[in-house]
Amino acid sequence: MPSFDVVSEVDKQELRNAIDQAQREIATRYDFKNTDSSIEQSDYVLTLRTSSEDRLTALRTVVEEKLVKRGVSLKGLDYGKIEEATQNSVRQVVTIKVGISSDKAREINKMIKEKGPKGVSSQTQGESVRVTGKKRDDLQATITLVRGLKIEQPLQYLNFRE
Repeated sequence: MPSFDVVSEVDKQELRNAIDQAQREIATRYDFKNTDSSIEQSDYVLTLRTSSEDRLTALRTVVEEKLVKRGVSLKGLDYGKIEEATQNSVRQVVTIKVGISSDKAREINKMIKEKGPKGVSSQTQGESVRVTGKKRDDLQATITLVRGLKIEQPLQYLNFRE
């Protein structure tokens, strides 16, 4: 029976490359001179540090540009509050959402049951949703249907099998 998986993933290597490029650009740009701007990455959490809020906005723009160039979707970025840090500086924590939460998976399953083609079923498997159907065309229609959902997370459709 044909099937595919709906997942939400971010390529760790592309993320690391984008952050490295952003750090190199900050080190060479004149408007970041003497601002002690930095980007720290630990897994899917980025910490942006700089001297003022307007520099933080510029730093965020540089990071977003590099992520887009590397093919990492900005839908998965979750910005934390801007916090005051030591020595008159500010920081912001940016979390990159990975995996489909149980609420989002439930929403996807419900929508497939209501609006999906006949003979298509879905089930949650950890942080992904497995969709099965009798016909390949029905599965492609289901992908189009899921793309139309307003989910603030990048979704990928993997393991399309006959």
